[in-house]
Amino acid sequence: MKYIVQILRYFVGLTFVFSGFVKLVDPLGSAYKFEEYFADGVLNMEFLIPYALPFSIVLILVELLLGICLIIGYKSKLTTWSILFLTAFFLFLTWFSAYYDKVTDCGCFGDAITLTPWETFYKNVILIIMSGVLVWKHYDIIPWFGVFYTKWIPFLFMILGLWISYVVLMHLPLIDFRAYAVGNDLAKGMETFGDDGVPLVHDFSLESSTEDLTEEILSTDKVVLVVAYNIDISDENGFVVSKFVANQAKEQGYTIYGLTASSDEEILEVTERFDLPYEFLFCDGTTLKTIIRANPGIVVLNKGVVMDKKSWRDYEDLEL
Repeated sequence: MKYIVQILRYFVGLTFVFSGFVKLVDPLGSAYKFEEYFADGVLNMEFLIPYALPFSIVLILVELLLGICLIIGYKSKLTTWSILFLTAFFLFLTWFSAYYDKVTDCGCFGDAITLTPWETFYKNVILIIMSGVLVWKHYDIIPWFGVFYTKWIPFLFMILGLWISYVVLMHLPLIDFRAYAVGNDLAKGMETFGDDGVPLVHDFSLESSTEDLTEEILSTDKVVLVVAYNIDISDENGFVVSKFVANQAKEQGYTIYGLTASSDEEILEVTERFDLPYEFLFCDGTTLKTIIRANPGIVVLNKGVVMDKKSWRDYEDLEL
């Protein structure tokens, strides 16, 4: 039985570490997912939407640290019970999503691995059984090191996790698992289907007030897109930067567009206020948040291929 406990210990621990890590490199993705859960018609907890980001960061760090604590054997009783309760919480959440068909992707492994709600539910059923065994046999989980080192390792990982979260939020995800990653061909992505039967690039429609320019933009070389999914909460300094980048890009023969899901009134206000030298096109807000984790962010395309993308803070590193 002791050998089985060790196998379960490392399997569950590594699962939690992997799940926490792939979300840690892109905490905004998890925050957007929690916003879906909190929304009207799902959990009906809209009052929590403003706290989705800190909630996601805390949950990511807890998940990561519990996995590390289980692997190194730190406070085995507390760790195993915490894993059991957390898994039970996710078990209910994924059952709710699957049974009522509320959220099509739970985001338990970020964008690295996409699972359907039912697949995630069954995964959590297996994990909760394993966690139950670990709670039962927690005394067989022997620490790797002495007490001094064992208690400091989780603390150091927590500090590292907070630092990574800060860096990612100020810039862009350390690893981009999405279909809009640098080097990907968006046109091909629209024709390539995932296991769920949905194109890897979907709901990518760029519309002016009079026409759909998606095909034209994806067939044009040297295109710069300024992505601001919600102008009302965009960083104003980003629009100042975008004006500078747009003027610089135009001198090099680039076509410039802004992309947003905001209203015509908000577009007109920001355009006049910052004297922006580009036209805004409409695109689905969820798609824009998927394209780039910055508001605003800058994306460079060449005949539909993503050549580069940066947060407005890193505009000096943008390759035009």
